[in-house]
Amino acid sequence: MSASTLLDQAHSAETESASAPATSTRPVTLDDVLVEVAARKNEFTALGHVPRDMVERFKAIGIYRAGTPRCFGGDAMPPADFLRIVTKIAAVDGSAAWVASFGSANTYLAALPKETQARIYAEGPDQVFAGALYPPQAAVRRAEGWQVSGQWKFASGCKGASWLGVGIGGGPGTKPLAAILPAADVEIVDNWNVVGLEGTGSHDLRVTDKFVPDAWTFERGSAAVIDEPLYRYPAVCYQAQVHAAVNIGLAQAALDVVNEMSAGKVTTTGAPRMADRAYFRIELAKAEAQFQSARAFFFEAAEAVYASIAAGNAVTPEQVSTLKLSATHSAQVSADVVRDAYRLGGMASIYSTHPLQRIVRDSMVVTQHAFLSSGNFDGVGAVLVGVPPFPGFL
Repeated sequence: MSASTLLDQAHSAETESASAPATSTRPVTLDDVLVEVAARKNEFTALGHVPRDMVERFKAIGIYRAGTPRCFGGDAMPPADFLRIVTKIAAVDGSAAWVASFGSANTYLAALPKETQARIYAEGPDQVFAGALYPPQAAVRRAEGWQVSGQWKFASGCKGASWLGVGIGGGPGTKPLAAILPAADVEIVDNWNVVGLEGTGSHDLRVTDKFVPDAWTFERGSAAVIDEPLYRYPAVCYQAQVHAAVNIGLAQAALDVVNEMSAGKVTTTGAPRMADRAYFRIELAKAEAQFQSARAFFFEAAEAVYASIAAGNAVTPEQVSTLKLSATHSAQVSADVVRDAYRLGGMASIYSTHPLQRIVRDSMVVTQHAFLSSGNFDGVGAVLVGVPPFPGFL
């Protein structure tokens, strides 16, 4: 499925109701996937991961070829287009969106030698890559490669992946190498026991005495060897953006839920409907303004930087700074909006079965991610005033 087709489906999902589940007589659509995610999100939470059959559904609509180079049959989708799709899935379930967002992770693999990438995509462009680079583990240097052992945390989506990356080497002020292995060579340590984004399956990875050739390693964020516009887009910024996109979708869902609640005819205390209370309307309008402003900045930044790259321009420090600022800002504002919606929902929101409960928990986890930490504001401020930002920011 082409990038344009998938994006058209994402836009249609904004204005049309979801279609009936797919049958064997027609291709799977984004609307079909949204219906299935809505029906199965409690299953994902109970399992602690999005199962492989759902990952296959994501493949069927092109999620995992979005970050695959065109030279290997992929779509190399412009970032803003993919981010809009992630927000659509997140408005239905945060965990499913988080796992789907790693359709962007193949941009990291573009830093591998082209011959290595050809082997990864030998069976098609819909390859699922996940990884856990931290804490970086010491590896023993061998001729033309590394002997790797260790354990790493937070490998989101690892149970549905075909390829897994782990972090080796590194030290203060340096970036680790990512060592890429077939999923069969990596043990998944089933220890994802959390509150929020439970269905992401972000377990630990463990590798025991595996040899990884140099040709299967790269430094995270290093330049790609693929000469296509997507692979000149800053890869680390893109990963921050896909995580932020989850919170944008969650905030939209929270606003929709509380807006629907406002029209209820009966309240527990017999008080007027929320829609008839001035304070509710005022606070809802403020939350909507915050959300739409942050969302607009987020997509505007992504589109502007990609357009500049597509025109042949090199990425500037100011552009990197803007991408990180827009991602961090939108993630944190979206979390604030979710909390506002929860507060406006009143006592009904405290029940464990209420939809706002899941949304609140998921949105709080997103803001804990290192790529979206408040430290980014310091880095952005440094760029704005012309002093060196902290190491690794640019």
